[in-house]
Amino acid sequence: MPDISPEQFRETAARIEAEVGKVIVGQQGVVRHVLVALLGEGHVLLEGVPGLGKTMLVRTLAQALDLTFARIQFTPDLMPADIVGTDILEESEDGRRTFRFQPGPVFTHLLLADEINRATPKTQSALLEAMQERTVTVANQSYPLPPPFMVLATQNPIEMEGTYPLPEAQLDRFLFKVNVTFPSSAELVEILNRTTGSAAPAAGVVADRDTVTAMAALVRDVPAASPVTDYAVRLVFATHPQSEDAPEAVRQYVRYGASPRAAQALILGGKVTALLAGRYNVALEDLRQIAPAALRHRVLLNFEAQAEGIAPDDVVKAVIEAIPEK
Repeated sequence: MPDISPEQFRETAARIEAEVGKVIVGQQGVVRHVLVALLGEGHVLLEGVPGLGKTMLVRTLAQALDLTFARIQFTPDLMPADIVGTDILEESEDGRRTFRFQPGPVFTHLLLADEINRATPKTQSALLEAMQERTVTVANQSYPLPPPFMVLATQNPIEMEGTYPLPEAQLDRFLFKVNVTFPSSAELVEILNRTTGSAAPAAGVVADRDTVTAMAALVRDVPAASPVTDYAVRLVFATHPQSEDAPEAVRQYVRYGASPRAAQALILGGKVTALLAGRYNVALEDLRQIAPAALRHRVLLNFEAQAEGIAPDDVVKAVIEAIPEK
């Protein structure tokens, strides 16, 4: 695995974002969060209406990084074996029968779980081990997934009939939840220009698997001073209604606050954000920058919040404003 310097890290990341921008119009914030999660060795839940380019984003990122890509369309009749694979019975030339493992589409670098909430909880849970341990267990045999491994799952926030909402335990496995918004009129014009002509834009290769692995290793080496980790802990504790630091919005609208994984997401995301900014140390501003993506899916709202139309982002905003830097 090649070593990489902070300067090379920043230059490579800039080239990746520029190459993805050749295909994806706008959505710079979404691209940045997906890149931060990839380099932080995490997973991303993308929420947005159909047609906003979520699938194209994942495919383009795989092209720019020369990584393998697989897409699974989640449906109610999808089974766990359709994702992780299964043992198949084979007969050799001498008539002996043996089982051979047939890997499923999860054995890839970038896995797009399209409309993940349309599959049953049994099938959704097939991804839990893969997301956490980076392994798949079939018939008491564990198989490692190829690094880097990242799950990018999509959800449609509008059409909710016939869906199975992700349980909190699975939501917590995602490093970030990113909202994909509708493009502006100027961006929509550019989308039409790029997609309705004879020449379709394509991304070139600007990095490879070894480079991504080296960049992820450098992220782990970035120091986070005690005031930074303390700030991350205070942000997480402020999402709990029983905490002394919880703002009024949390006490009134939150049923249960963020888990310890939220603090891990804040620190890891802050390390990547610091490197992207050309710094080898994490600042409090780095944590505030990625706090909405790290916390919005980990804050469980109560019925009163739903009745009054309070969104998780409203609560996270109140938490950030309520927790001072010192």
